[in-house]
Amino acid sequence: MKKYSHSNLFRRIALSPVVFAFGFALVSPSIAAAKGFSITKKIPVPGQGSWDYLAVDDGARRLYVSHGTQVEVLDVDSGAIVGKIQNTPGVHGIAIAPELGRGFVSDGQSSAVTIFDLKTLKTIAEVPVGKKPDAIIYDPATSRVFAFNGDSSSATAIEAGTGKVAGTVDLGGGPEYAVADGSGYIYNNLEDASVVLKINARSLKVEQRWPTAPCASPSSIAMDRPNRRLFIGCRSKVMAVMNADTGIVVATLPIGDHVDATAFDPDSRLIFNSNGEGTITVIHEDSPEKYSTVETVKTLPKAKTMALDPKTHQLFLSTAESGQFEVLVVSK
Repeated sequence: MKKYSHSNLFRRIALSPVVFAFGFALVSPSIAAAKGFSITKKIPVPGQGSWDYLAVDDGARRLYVSHGTQVEVLDVDSGAIVGKIQNTPGVHGIAIAPELGRGFVSDGQSSAVTIFDLKTLKTIAEVPVGKKPDAIIYDPATSRVFAFNGDSSSATAIEAGTGKVAGTVDLGGGPEYAVADGSGYIYNNLEDASVVLKINARSLKVEQRWPTAPCASPSSIAMDRPNRRLFIGCRSKVMAVMNADTGIVVATLPIGDHVDATAFDPDSRLIFNSNGEGTITVIHEDSPEKYSTVETVKTLPKAKTMALDPKTHQLFLSTAESGQFEVLVVSK
C-alpha cells in the first residue's frame, strides 16, 4: 500500500460522478436505513509525515494510526492520544493479538516487524523479515503474524507468542492486503497479477491462485466469514465478491477511484470501500449472492486507508487537510 504524505496531498483530483437511480418503492427498508453516513468528527494529530494503515483494538478501545516513523495510539471513544509506538521507520500496518497482549508493526524502511506490548506500548523485539513489509495481519487460528513483503514478493510468518520466524511464503507477485478466515487460511491480493492467493497458514503453502477478473489490480480485501465471501476492492473501480471456497466471482459492483481499504460490518451487513478520490462506496449484502449499492459518502482527498470499529460501527480514516494530519470519524 503506497503511503500518502502531507506534501503530495493537494494534487487536484477530478471526480467522475456516478448517478444511481432507484425507484422509491423498490428500495428495501434495510437499504434505506443504511444510508446517511458522513464525517462526524475530525481528530487532529500533531506532527508531520506520511501515513498508511489504521487498526482498531475494539476490546481495549484503542485505535492505532500509522504516522511517519511511529504509530499514534488513540482512545477510540474519546479521540484522545494515549501513547505512541516509536522507532517504526517507514511504518505501514499494525496487527493486534489481544489474547497474547502483543501488537506488531511492519517497518517498511528497516525491513523488520516491531513487536510491542499492548499495555505499555514498549517494544519487545524487532524481527527481520523480507524487503519492505507492508500489509500485516494476525491469524488467531495458528497464532501467527503474516507480514507481506512488497519488494520480496513474499510473506514472512512469525510465531506471535515467541517472535520466532516460522517460515517464508513465496507469493510469486506483489502482495497487497490480506485477510484470515479464522480456520487456518489466509487470502492475499496480488495487485500486479490480478489474482487472490489462498494460503495455508499452517503449512505455509499457496494452495490456490484465483483470478479476480473482471476486477483488475486488487488492493483491498475483507471477508464475511460465516458466508465464506471475500470482498475485493480493485483499482479498476470495481469491487468483486468471491466465493472463498471455489474462487468463483459471484458479483461485481462499481466503486470509487483508487480504493485502498475494504471493511465489512457483520451486524449491518454493510461493506465499505474507501477511495483515494475522497469517497467511501457503501454496499449492502442482501444475501451471499446479491448485493446493492447504498450510497457514496464524501470524505476528503487522499483518505483512502480505513478501519472499522465493530462496537460503534464507526469508520476511521487518515488524511491531511491544510497541512494538518488528522483522523476522520465517519458514522451515521
